[in-house]
Amino acid sequence: MLYIYNIKLKLYNMGGCHMNKNWLKYLGLLGLLGLLGLFTSNVGFYGFFGFFGFFGFARVKYDERLAENINKACRNAFAVFILVYAAATAWVGLTKNLDVFAYAFVITSTLQILVFTFSLQIYDRAGE
Repeated sequence: MLYIYNIKLKLYNMGGCHMNKNWLKYLGLLGLLGLLGLFTSNVGFYGFFGFFGFFGFARVKYDERLAENINKACRNAFAVFILVYAAATAWVGLTKNLDVFAYAFVITSTLQILVFTFSLQIYDRAGE
């Protein structure tokens, strides 16, 4: 076990782990899924065009402040997930309607992305 830890430590010190890489720009590639809406006539795919906004982070230098802001925004998105999922589970328990889980999945996924995006913008502007 100690041997594996030493290898990990050496990789980290050599810069082989790329912990300081700005990965947010790659979320912009999910915007390409919005093109499926044009071919399938399913308007649900048009929401993926919103991911193109993450290409704006390609020019942002990754530093400790950005990492902290990402962590805070992830915390907010996780809190939304826990609250919505707990409410949906309670609702299913009370009504015995399992269709609620399908709607809760869509609502949770959408709210997580929106909360993460808006939180990151707010934290980023507060640090300027």
